[in-house]
Amino acid sequence: MASFNTITNIPEALLETIDTFNFSKMSEIQDKAINPILEGKDILAQSKTGSGKTLAFGIPAIMRTDMSENKPQTIIITPTRELADQIAVELRKVAAYKANLKILTLYGGVPLRTQATSLEKGAHILIGTPGRLQDHLAKGTLELHSIKTLVLDEADKMLDMGFYDEIVKIGSNMPRAKQTLLFSATFPEKIEKLAKALLKQPLTIKVDTIQEINKIDEIVYETSDKFKTLTALIQSYKPESLLVFCNTKAEVTSLADTLHRRGHSVIDLHGDLDQRERNEAVLAFSNGSKRILVATDVASRGLDIKDIELVINYDLPWDKEVYTHRIGRTGRADATGTALSLYGPKDSAKCAYITSQARTADMKDLRVDATFKMISSYDTLCINGGKKTKLRAGDILGTLCKEIGLEPKMIGKINITDTKSYVALHHTVVDKVFKALKNTKIKKKKYVAWILD
Repeated sequence: MASFNTITNIPEALLETIDTFNFSKMSEIQDKAINPILEGKDILAQSKTGSGKTLAFGIPAIMRTDMSENKPQTIIITPTRELADQIAVELRKVAAYKANLKILTLYGGVPLRTQATSLEKGAHILIGTPGRLQDHLAKGTLELHSIKTLVLDEADKMLDMGFYDEIVKIGSNMPRAKQTLLFSATFPEKIEKLAKALLKQPLTIKVDTIQEINKIDEIVYETSDKFKTLTALIQSYKPESLLVFCNTKAEVTSLADTLHRRGHSVIDLHGDLDQRERNEAVLAFSNGSKRILVATDVASRGLDIKDIELVINYDLPWDKEVYTHRIGRTGRADATGTALSLYGPKDSAKCAYITSQARTADMKDLRVDATFKMISSYDTLCINGGKKTKLRAGDILGTLCKEIGLEPKMIGKINITDTKSYVALHHTVVDKVFKALKNTKIKKKKYVAWILD
C-alpha cells in the first residue's frame, strides 16, 4: 500500500501527526478511498471493523474543515455510543495539528440540554447516533444546513437496528449538494436501497475482506461440557488477553462469575450496564487490569479494544455476519489472531457456516497446564479529574514518580476522559498510591481517588 504522503495536498503538519501513530503505510481502504473523497466523490465502501476506515473518512474531514466557520461541516452517524466515542478519540488525535477544531459527540445517556449548550458554542465535526440526532432536530437544537459531508459508519448495523427512516430523514435536513460516504461491513439489499436514496453516482470500493479474515486462525471444538472445554482452552493457549462471547446477558453474568470464582481476572460487558460501567469495563480490559472480557455482541462492533490475542465463541451466533464481526476483534489491522468456537450436538445447524471455513480440532491434542490462571498484575486506580480540570498523563506520571516515589515500570496505561483519569498500577503499589493521594496534590490540587473493582 502507498504511504500517507501520497494523499493529495496533505499538510506537512498532518503527516507529522500521523507519524506519531507509527503507521508505516495506508491500509487498503485508506489507499482506495481518501483521494477520491478529497475529490468530492460519493463513496459506497465495504470494509470491516479494524480495517482503518475511521481514518479513511476522518483524514479528509479534518483536512477540509474550514476553521473560519464555527459551524458543523461533517456529520458522522454511527449505530452505537461506543463507536461514536471511538471515532471521536481517533479523530481528535489526528486533528491535533489543527488548533481549535471542535469535535462533538451526540448520543443517548447524556442530557439533551448539555449537548444543546455545546451545540450553541459551535462544533466543526458532529458524531452521533440516529435516535439522538433525531431528538435534537425535533427540538430545534440542531441545524444541518452547513453540512458538506455526511458519513454513515457501519450502515448495515444501523439498518439491522431499524434506523432506515431516521437516516433518510436526517439526511433530508442537509443540503442536497452534500457529499455522502457510506461504509458497511456487508452489502445486503437494504444497503443498496439506502445507497440509492442518499448517494449520487458513488464510487464503489470493496476491500479484500476474505484476505483479512484469513489472518485469523479459526478452530472449532466439539464438546458436551462447554465450561470444562473453555477451561482447558485457557490452560492450553495461555493468552495474554481473552474475549469470550455469549448470546445472552444472563449467560455472560453467570460465566464471568464462575471464572472469577476459579481465580481468573475477569470482567463482563452487556447491554444492562450503564454507559459508565460499560466504558470502565472496556478500559479495565484494554489496560490489562482485567485479562478476560465476557461479553454479548455489544462488544463485537464499535468498541476500541485492540490487541486481543484470543477470541472464543462460548455460544455460537446464528448469523454468519455476527460471527465475522466477533472474530474480527482479533487479527485487526496487520496483526494475526486466533478464534475458537465451541459447539455441541444441538448446534449442528448453527455451526455449518463456521465449519465450512474453520478447521476442526480435537481436545485430546491440547497440552493443558492445570495450574494456569489468567491473573493480572495490575489494578486500575480512578482519579476524579480529567481533561476538564486540565489534567494530563504527564502530570499524573510526575506525581506518581517524583512525589510518591514509584518506579516507572510499576505504572501501566493512563487513560484520561473529560471528568476522570484511570491509571493501571502494579498490584503491589496500588494501595500505597491510594493512601498517598489522600495527602498528595496533582498540579497543586487534591483529587479523590478510588480503586476500580
